[in-house]
Amino acid sequence: MLRLPYVVTTVRAPNRRGSRVSAGSGSSSTTGAAGQGFDLLGSQEARVLLENGRQNGRLGADEIARAFDELDVDAVQLDEFYSALYELQIEVVELGGEPEGEAEPEAAEVSTDTLQLFLKDIGRVPLLTAAREVELAKKIERGDHSAKQAMVEANLRLVVSIAKRYRNQGLPFLDLIQEGTIGLVRAAEKFDHRKGFKFSTYATWWIRQAVARALADKARTIRMPVHVVEKLNKIVRTERVLRTKLGREPSSAEIAGELDLHAEEVEQIRRSAQTPVSLEKPVGDEDESEFGHFLSDSTAPLPDELAEETMRKESLRAILGTLSHRERRVLELRYGIDGEQPRTLDEVGRTFNVTRERIRQIENQALKKLRALADAAKLREVA
Repeated sequence: MLRLPYVVTTVRAPNRRGSRVSAGSGSSSTTGAAGQGFDLLGSQEARVLLENGRQNGRLGADEIARAFDELDVDAVQLDEFYSALYELQIEVVELGGEPEGEAEPEAAEVSTDTLQLFLKDIGRVPLLTAAREVELAKKIERGDHSAKQAMVEANLRLVVSIAKRYRNQGLPFLDLIQEGTIGLVRAAEKFDHRKGFKFSTYATWWIRQAVARALADKARTIRMPVHVVEKLNKIVRTERVLRTKLGREPSSAEIAGELDLHAEEVEQIRRSAQTPVSLEKPVGDEDESEFGHFLSDSTAPLPDELAEETMRKESLRAILGTLSHRERRVLELRYGIDGEQPRTLDEVGRTFNVTRERIRQIENQALKKLRALADAAKLREVA
């Protein structure tokens, strides 16, 4: 048996092909049940594909997968779309891309013994003929796990080929292969050979969807909701098209106009897509400093303001030191000095167990002394 790189291929037996899978049947898919209530055949993407298929008589499997990447499509909806292609006699072919047999990446990209061993193993598995695919599909319908295993192992080259397109987006290559293999297993469970399509054609969407969802869920330090990732992908693609068309960087308003969004929403999604940077990231030739050391605190006072505030507090303490303890304490409580909360005459009176009128007298007496000190200081400056 082929050794898969830490991929679990044991998934519950699929439903019988003779009965339709209802949206509430509990069958899981890569996208989950979020697509319930969404009319795939009525979507603009599906209409464009069907129109192109009617005109050309065929569609590319990768073209279908790309069109549905941004839609929350479940197994039932995908099956309905392929049924529509079958009824319209639109052939689904493997256009472009890499041949299935060329799964091994460049030597420089193979960095682990596990990956090397895996690529060698899948290279030894022969490709399936159309008759063998149908035979395995019939056995899978009957719940034959070994047939599902054989179908999956024979198409792992396709997983590697698709996973290579998603490298350098936040997940290791082996993780991409693992996620794609999970999508391949789901495709083996859902494949209907009666529609006349090759299994690899049908599996392409499942693999791409599984890898794309894994990137959305796991590639970022701070996870973004899938619908936000889908909008971000649309923004990036639209930005690329407009840049080529206009010969300059498009504005947020221009991108929003193409996508029927608000410019503020485009800017917000762009901001949310920014990659976090660790405050402990080394900086400098010898990595002696950290990135956080060079960030200023916008809420902290400026050095000259801090020095002025310190001198002001020291002067206030020196002036209050000329008063008696009771006078100084009354002023501190009345005016909130040194962290105290300003208090009323009644509150201060209760603290000293005297009347509010007595507190007023002490306060006036203390202020009179301070004014006398201030006048004396002015006289000294003039003299």
